[in-house]
Amino acid sequence: MIKQYLPNVDWLIMWEETKNTLYMTGISVVAVFILGTLLGLVLFLTSKGNLWENKSINAVISAVVNVFRSIPFIILIVLLIPLTTLLVGSMIGENAALPSLIIGASPFYARLVEIGLREIDKGVIEAARSMGATTWTIIWKVLLPESMPALISGITVTAIATVSYTAMAGAIGAGGLGNLAYNYGFQRNQNDVTLIATVIILLIVFVIQFIGDFITSKLDKR
Repeated sequence: MIKQYLPNVDWLIMWEETKNTLYMTGISVVAVFILGTLLGLVLFLTSKGNLWENKSINAVISAVVNVFRSIPFIILIVLLIPLTTLLVGSMIGENAALPSLIIGASPFYARLVEIGLREIDKGVIEAARSMGATTWTIIWKVLLPESMPALISGITVTAIATVSYTAMAGAIGAGGLGNLAYNYGFQRNQNDVTLIATVIILLIVFVIQFIGDFITSKLDKR
């Protein structure tokens, strides 16, 4: 019955490309969470009135973040081909998509981290400083725990954006469901392949959103 309505869908290939999409998304999100959190922390700490206040450093990092946030992802992939080839040895395949995914999503997440840190009550930070807490103690015991609901909410949004990035990367040979939808669905005019690939991408997005909302609700003390 399914074969009758979806004659062009090869479920084995569909499963393999789904795993490739999950692989690209999973590796990228972990790297983006680490790199984006570090960038966001530096942006926050070097801003006016904070622990590492430094106008020059803040301006440079802010400019870099803004530049990479502004470059359309499909163009970023092309610009990073030399770096990708150097790191991975190829510009084709799911591993080749990782540098672009990480570099493209980290600045976006860094801004969300900075926003989350700004929402922390300044009094909590000042109380920790008055008790002699070091900068690193404040980061680990105050900033990160207090902002964790916002950080999880932010990485959820970023993960969903990364899924869409993997679809775009797939269109130029990075593998995954985007590659399947473009090469088999669009170029061969197999609309059922495009439909199923799209449905699976939507399911991945819904699952990510559900998990992110669940964790955020558990961490939110309000």
